[in-house]
Amino acid sequence: MKLRRPSVSVYTVPTDGPEADGTLAWDSTTMVIAEVAAGDATGTGWTYGPAAVGLMLGEHLAPLVEGHDALDIPALHDAMCRSVRNAGRPGITACAISALDIALWDLKARLLGLPLVSLLGAARTHVSVYGSGGFTTYHDRRLAEQLSDWVHGQHIPRVKIKIGGDWGHEALWDLSRVRTARRAIGPEAELYVDANGAYSRKQALRVGDGLTEYGVSWFEEPVSSDDLIGLRLLRDTLPCEVTAGEYGYDPPYFARMITAGAVDCLQIDATRCGGITDFLRIAALAHAHGLEVSAHCAPNAHAAAAAAVPNLRHIEWFHDHVRIESLFFDGALDPTGGTVQPEQGPGHGLTLRRAEAEQFRVA
Repeated sequence: MKLRRPSVSVYTVPTDGPEADGTLAWDSTTMVIAEVAAGDATGTGWTYGPAAVGLMLGEHLAPLVEGHDALDIPALHDAMCRSVRNAGRPGITACAISALDIALWDLKARLLGLPLVSLLGAARTHVSVYGSGGFTTYHDRRLAEQLSDWVHGQHIPRVKIKIGGDWGHEALWDLSRVRTARRAIGPEAELYVDANGAYSRKQALRVGDGLTEYGVSWFEEPVSSDDLIGLRLLRDTLPCEVTAGEYGYDPPYFARMITAGAVDCLQIDATRCGGITDFLRIAALAHAHGLEVSAHCAPNAHAAAAAAVPNLRHIEWFHDHVRIESLFFDGALDPTGGTVQPEQGPGHGLTLRRAEAEQFRVA
């Protein structure tokens, strides 16, 4: 079954309020969608990144896969990766490869009349999620409302907030927000924090000591994810788990992080790392080293692949991406109870709502 030339569309969706973490602020999120068809079926994949991802997809990758066998995803993935040698794989290029790879897996499952999770081979029927938001722009009431809705409204027993305000220079305020979060969710729910690499090693150590009082069990990117020595030092020192990996764009990145002993749980993003193909390869690498993995953001893109991973811990139910995916797709998942179940229809089970998405289209 030969592939027709993929189509690409780009959408920018305003946030529902000002958002920021320890190192970045934003007021919109851009989604790039790839659609690829063969026979009577169409597969859909997506990523989040600048509109330039769409240019790489449309001008370079789309003609590369056109005319090839839709079922030969390893060969297609390898061809895409080899073709970007001079462009460089990390960043925009990796996101483009990832979106098209996800679309190819969705298409293959639809051509075979299978749920994507069945094609990949399920390791579990349900996948745990954690609520993720708690931006540094939120005042205490907004923060408490969001967390309380996840924990007490949707019964998601684990949540994450952003800390590291002003590049780590507001540590006392960070801990005050953690206290607010703990009060909002009660003593039983798991509480995670994400500094997005804002702290220096000593700052992260001091904050980490303070997090113990509030039962924080997950400290994400306490220092830059490029500082593997710093992550390892903090991992060996702090009682909470140290995690990172969301900025990995190829398998060697994760191999370096694993062999450095830098993290307790490896984060992988299929919309950045090379799609479902490399998501599964990286998860297997982590499994070989006794590590669990967590899927970063884009929860509806991850559900089927996550369910196929035996060493998966959970998926990040990220506020911005949940808003967009719930608006753009029929079949978006429901996290009530703290888990999601991959769709049982053909492919990943999501169908683009073109009319709803069109108002946000920019390319």
